[in-house]
Amino acid sequence: MTEKLLQFIWQFQYFNKSELGTIDGEKVQIQFAGQLNTNQGPDFSDAKIVIGKTTWAGTVELHIKTSDWNRHNHQNDKNYKNVILHVVWEDDGVGNSVLIKENLNSVQVTTEHSSVNHIPVLELKGRVSKILLLRYEELMHSNSFIPCENSISTVKEITWKSWKDRLLVERLVRKSQPIESSLNQNNFHWEESFWWQLARNFGIKVNADAFEAIARSISINMLAKHKTQIHQLEALLLGQAGLLDAKFADDYPLMLQKEYKFYKNKYSFNPINLPVFFLRMRPGNFPTIRLAQLAMLVHDSAHLFSKIKEADSVKDVKAWLDVTANDYWHYHYKFDEESAYRKKKLGAAMIDNIIINTVCPVLFAYGNYHNDNKYKEKALKWLEETSAEKNNITKRFQQLGVENKTAFDSQGLIELKNEYCNKKRCLECGVGNSILKS
Repeated sequence: MTEKLLQFIWQFQYFNKSELGTIDGEKVQIQFAGQLNTNQGPDFSDAKIVIGKTTWAGTVELHIKTSDWNRHNHQNDKNYKNVILHVVWEDDGVGNSVLIKENLNSVQVTTEHSSVNHIPVLELKGRVSKILLLRYEELMHSNSFIPCENSISTVKEITWKSWKDRLLVERLVRKSQPIESSLNQNNFHWEESFWWQLARNFGIKVNADAFEAIARSISINMLAKHKTQIHQLEALLLGQAGLLDAKFADDYPLMLQKEYKFYKNKYSFNPINLPVFFLRMRPGNFPTIRLAQLAMLVHDSAHLFSKIKEADSVKDVKAWLDVTANDYWHYHYKFDEESAYRKKKLGAAMIDNIIINTVCPVLFAYGNYHNDNKYKEKALKWLEETSAEKNNITKRFQQLGVENKTAFDSQGLIELKNEYCNKKRCLECGVGNSILKS
């Protein structure tokens, strides 16, 4: 038994309530178990419980053993002065002392409480289904892809739908936090924050930090001054990445190098201190190619986030993101290394990736910050209209029969795996709850 499981059992009242009584023999009737408290203080607040002939209103504290009350020093903590019932898994014979005599008097509803020296204790051991306890133990000791792998097929579709909705919102709220944090660093400039997140996305996982650092080193307003000259934009981005420091043979990198040196002195640029990596990635994801495509996106667009906010369709956004790098890159993945002709177009998969990981999170964050559901609902809708991600997590869920049709699904499944399954938070999970209750 754990306190988390005991909270779960009490919250949903998963125990036999017939002939319920305290360890002192007083009859107990639970009118309201209370609200789970995730902050400091007793486990449940606003409970309403009849003990004997008296109705009490106040808080409820849960422990594995009765002696845990004194062991946790609650008797000296004023946060516990309104506890009306001490619920334990097992009474070990060590009573809990009350903090101040009038504590219970202050929360009495119907009549005055007589002299007391302890808080009523309710023991739940022997009242909980052994099947529930066994299932919980199996979940906690599972080494499978997800703890409930052997039971997940029993979960009803309606449970999945409502839980995925919540998972996706939780994921977008969590993704909003670094975006809102960035606003405090750039005087609440949404276009700038979007630029930082967009550049980070272009860096994929390997170069995400470096690309964001590049974006932070060159403001979107400064780039706007050079947006009509693609080679100047490339020079600024590639130069800040440290990719123009070598000795080149081709005319194109020599020209970019010259441009960068000029603007570096003019604007007093300091190149980023983070390296960019080429190893263990497909050539299409090389930092040279992604920065060239990012430069073309800046070249082709203006006030991009403002346009996205007002867009009616995700198709319009995808069209704006559909860019192709400058001609030089059709024959190169790196400077001075010629390759077979291939247009360096930002592919559909990468565009979907940007919709999923930048456009929708920033749009949701904007709606969250301004308390405007219109933008949050748009973000959710666009995820439903975007293709699902296909990765190791979503593939394993699909093998277990879990639907993954859109990005709405895949983002929810990734959140489920990373934030719940990996952390064994089955008691807080809609799927885990369904399996334990069934």
